[in-house]
Amino acid sequence: MPTAQAPIGSGFGAATTAAEVIEGIDLTSKTVIVTGGYSGIGVETVRAFRSAGANVIVPTRDMAKAKANLAEMPEVVLEAMDLLDPASIDAFAQRFLAENDALHILVNNAGVMAAPLARDARGYESQFAANHLGHFQLACRLWPALVRARGARVVALTSYAHRRAGIDFHDPHFERRAYDPWVAYGQSKTANSLFAVALDSIGQRQGVRAFAVHPGGIVTDLVRHMSKEELNASKVLDEAGKPIIDPENNKKTPQQGAATSVWCATSPQLDGMGGVYCADCEIARTLPSDGSVELHGVRPRAIDPVAAGRLWQLSEQLTGATLD
Repeated sequence: MPTAQAPIGSGFGAATTAAEVIEGIDLTSKTVIVTGGYSGIGVETVRAFRSAGANVIVPTRDMAKAKANLAEMPEVVLEAMDLLDPASIDAFAQRFLAENDALHILVNNAGVMAAPLARDARGYESQFAANHLGHFQLACRLWPALVRARGARVVALTSYAHRRAGIDFHDPHFERRAYDPWVAYGQSKTANSLFAVALDSIGQRQGVRAFAVHPGGIVTDLVRHMSKEELNASKVLDEAGKPIIDPENNKKTPQQGAATSVWCATSPQLDGMGGVYCADCEIARTLPSDGSVELHGVRPRAIDPVAAGRLWQLSEQLTGATLD
């Protein structure tokens, strides 16, 4: 039965941190994968899981950066993987399945934002390929381990930027339309949310539940493609160039940004639920239309089950990956 896209009264809020969410949770003997777990909110997500006793694996494109950023957590396992390289995704999954029986939590945290037009070796637009298709392929390849966990959760990081664009099913890779980095990012974030809707619908009968998470606006390496003018216009930095922290208005610390991912991955409040878009450690409310100008809540297009099914079929065609 679908979970209602409506708040449940979690008791947490926009300023809640990952450490507060994980308090009292025991993940001893549980195995967790966090993509992008060596940068920004990914580090804080990994830190929370480790504090609860989980065995954490971080797929890594930049091994030197990962080793430096996670040096204080040497027990975290780093494995090579690039979301833009399908062969490396398959190789990572094969290694994992050979060495592990079950995967209890998968957090699709890695991403790129507002990048200039680039394409992977298949010709796929890079934001759609890295943010959505790479994670889709990864989840499919790891599916046997998720099922064996008998209660796994998959967390897909989306963004309130889904308001910028839906999925252009006729031209997802900007082959026949002008490229706009923010439209491409918005499309990829809508895709992340729809992925959670579809995966949850498929997986719930086997105990696999999925959630889409808007972490909030956090100034991390993700903003590296934004110009100084864009950063100034977004009003995320103060006059000294430091991040403005205002959780109620979507401007958070990395610790606050990681909280909703950790909540969706571990909270008993969400037992028996899934397929919903969450923000501020709560199930978000549905906005009245895709044209709403509100920054909080989720637009209907990002939780539409018909679009989710259509995207799932397209993703299978583009990657060759299926749930085995």
